[in-house]
Amino acid sequence: MKYKLIGTKTGLYGSEIILGAAMLGTRKGYGANAEDSRLILAAYADAGGNFIDTSDRYQLGESEELVGKFIEHQRSNFIICSKYTQSSEANPAISNSGNHRKAMKQAVEASLKRLKTDYIDIYMPHYDDGITPLDEIIRGLEDLVSAGKVLYTGLANFPAWKASAIASSTHLTAIQIEYNLLQRTADREFIPMAAQFGLATMMYSPLAGGLLTGKYRKGERGRLNMGSTADYNENEHTGKVIDQLFTIAAELNVTPGQVAFAWVLSKGAFPIVGARTIHHLDDGLQAASVQLTADHIHQLNELTVVSLGYPYDLLATVQA
Repeated sequence: MKYKLIGTKTGLYGSEIILGAAMLGTRKGYGANAEDSRLILAAYADAGGNFIDTSDRYQLGESEELVGKFIEHQRSNFIICSKYTQSSEANPAISNSGNHRKAMKQAVEASLKRLKTDYIDIYMPHYDDGITPLDEIIRGLEDLVSAGKVLYTGLANFPAWKASAIASSTHLTAIQIEYNLLQRTADREFIPMAAQFGLATMMYSPLAGGLLTGKYRKGERGRLNMGSTADYNENEHTGKVIDQLFTIAAELNVTPGQVAFAWVLSKGAFPIVGARTIHHLDDGLQAASVQLTADHIHQLNELTVVSLGYPYDLLATVQA
């Protein structure tokens, strides 16, 4: 496992591949049971992994419980990122969800108990709720840092303009965004914004819910045919991308999923491997050793490029 700095302002090294814990637990009906979750966590740690991403919403709190049990006697060896907004309750009261300080305080206290720790390394709202003023979020996160309950802060799934406003007013460390060969709209604003503010970029769904592995072509089961709300499907465009992944994979004697994951790694960010089985984890970890050529990366870049739109298309003509 290789390590790299989490942003440019921390001095903290995290493993280049993050273990996503959304599938650890079965409280939502689909995921890894307690023993399989322990095996996944142990395999990740044995491979040198030290960066785990979870949330109070994942498996309605069970994900944090399983992570907490695993790290209980080796807490200092791990960087834990957790998130709040929707609450760990299946049907939270209106006052118990959202990004306001009441929900934030309740959520962090509950997460600390489930994680069996007295601090969370990186803490962030899980989504922009569209209601809470940015100043309220900023003040709440700063209070948690001052209290020592949180070391670093970040944002997940916020519009770039709001993320920029918050990053201009407080010390953020990371953002978490969806990014893969089929979802590259973050190239317009998020990627340059993160570079401007020195933020680590955590990228989830690097395999587009498993679509980029090609497994659904074989009729296998996975998130996309097990009730996931992710909007991925094979059509003319995505089919061409998957075909190209198979071509490159055959050249390198690896799997299409490993090629797709290696492409995300080539962006210099922290991809999140969302493992439900040991196989999922192994496939992601092995992607770190896949050596894509410059031509491979260029092929995939060109095949999946998105229009940057206004004003970038205009600026490209006047700044040349």
